[in-house]
Amino acid sequence: MENEFTKEQQYLLARKRVKKISKFYKHLVIYIVVNIFLTAIFISGDINDRDTFMEAFTNYHNYVIWFYWGIGITFQALNTFGMNLFVSKDWEKKKINEYMDEQNNRRI
Repeated sequence: MENEFTKEQQYLLARKRVKKISKFYKHLVIYIVVNIFLTAIFISGDINDRDTFMEAFTNYHNYVIWFYWGIGITFQALNTFGMNLFVSKDWEKKKINEYMDEQNNRRI
């Protein structure tokens, strides 16, 4: 009975984690789509105000929302995947094994 409870508990934790990851990816897609749309509106507005396309395209004010919303996305990614988002222990082990395999292949 106790073993079934731990498996059920593991399932619930895994399900919760998958939902959290799914929520992050949905938020990331919304971030990209909405920001592309808003940036296009901002650039077209600048062009209507008689800026050239290059002036409007390079105006950093059109991209400020990417930066601030990106900070939120970054914190959500860290919350979802943990602090080892980019370089985890598993990644380190894989790289060490990869380099060792390269060395072994060179000797042959």
